[in-house]
Amino acid sequence: MSGSTGLARRLGLGDAVVIGLGSMVGAGVFAAFAPAAEAAGSALLVGLALAAVVAYANATASAQLAAQYPASGGTYVYGRERLGPWWGFLAGWCFVVGKTASCAAMALTFAAYAVPPAWQRPVAAGAVLALTAVNLRGITRTARLTRVVVAVALGALGTVVLAGLAGGDPSWGRVAIGADATWSGVLGSAGLLFFAFAGYARIATMGEEVRDPARTIPRAIQLALGLAVVVYAVVAVTLLAVLGPDALAASAAPLADAAATTGWGWVDPVVRVGAAAASLGALLALVAGVSRTTLAMAREGDLPRPLAAVHERYRVPHRAEIALGLVVVVLVLTVDLRGAIGFSSFGVLLYYLVANLAALTQDRAHRRFPRALQVVGVVGCVALAVTLPPASVLGGAAVVLAGVAWRAVVLRARRVGGRA
Repeated sequence: MSGSTGLARRLGLGDAVVIGLGSMVGAGVFAAFAPAAEAAGSALLVGLALAAVVAYANATASAQLAAQYPASGGTYVYGRERLGPWWGFLAGWCFVVGKTASCAAMALTFAAYAVPPAWQRPVAAGAVLALTAVNLRGITRTARLTRVVVAVALGALGTVVLAGLAGGDPSWGRVAIGADATWSGVLGSAGLLFFAFAGYARIATMGEEVRDPARTIPRAIQLALGLAVVVYAVVAVTLLAVLGPDALAASAAPLADAAATTGWGWVDPVVRVGAAAASLGALLALVAGVSRTTLAMAREGDLPRPLAAVHERYRVPHRAEIALGLVVVVLVLTVDLRGAIGFSSFGVLLYYLVANLAALTQDRAHRRFPRALQVVGVVGCVALAVTLPPASVLGGAAVVLAGVAWRAVVLRARRVGGRA
């Protein structure tokens, strides 16, 4: 892309890693562990390992596709190029609706840690509007702010882990897998925890803004995912040891509850500041990623074409970002956090299913990883998607079918108009 319709390549390797890590840390640590523990019980760590395996398989598919097609839109572009327009639309639609739900989840997580319950929804809506305004000022501002957010979040997590293990009376017997573990529960927890690993998609969707994308994007995706896995594993072990699977499953703010067991009053505000910062970092990167996929779909006419506009000064898809912000505000005023996580996971797993299918068609010259990893990704995405909570599966399937029906109507209308 060039001229007034193109984005500027301003992000280096460090920027891309930080944006991906910021997306994952905010989502996973502060939002997904409680519902995953409710599903898997004492087998939470097995679910985390399965989610990490599927995420790695998906990451390799995204990395080698992004190297071949370094444009905004991620799997929407890859699906169109490798499998055809309908596959591209399916991927793009699933990403937009799934990650719009993720935006709402992150805004609600921020508010849950930051303010009392009565204020949470209006504060979440205000956070969405504020961070949309930040993104409208340019992608380099997004990367700089995300660096600060990630540093604060990781500092808070380190404090909680040390405080919980030193003063929270941990029991390592709570970490062991018990008789309550079932494979259906493990798969369900892995599907929910996959929500936490999907942040690397933001790197691929911003392929048009990364310098030397063929080299930078694959490296950034693997680095961000590897760092996130380490962080998740440490935090998960700490939460299980300090709270146990039952208390973790029942918690609305598990990091805060773990801090409360220490009796150290200064830890709680550290946790809340870190949770708020991590959630805002994830929300910031999510708005950037979803708006870039919206831009790509609007360019092809799969979403309203006015959303393809790029701001002349700041080089961002400003109309797409404004529209997204308004939709997310409506969601945070109406949905619950756990429902948003399940719905998001369903949409994003279908998105990566298309990514793996597209990567399977790449030739040897563009292949960077074994083809078997894409087979693992296909099987894993399907297995995790169908074992999510029934409400998430039914709601997600309904929205996907609605999008397919809408596109079919639009295409028919265009054909009729062309014959007129």
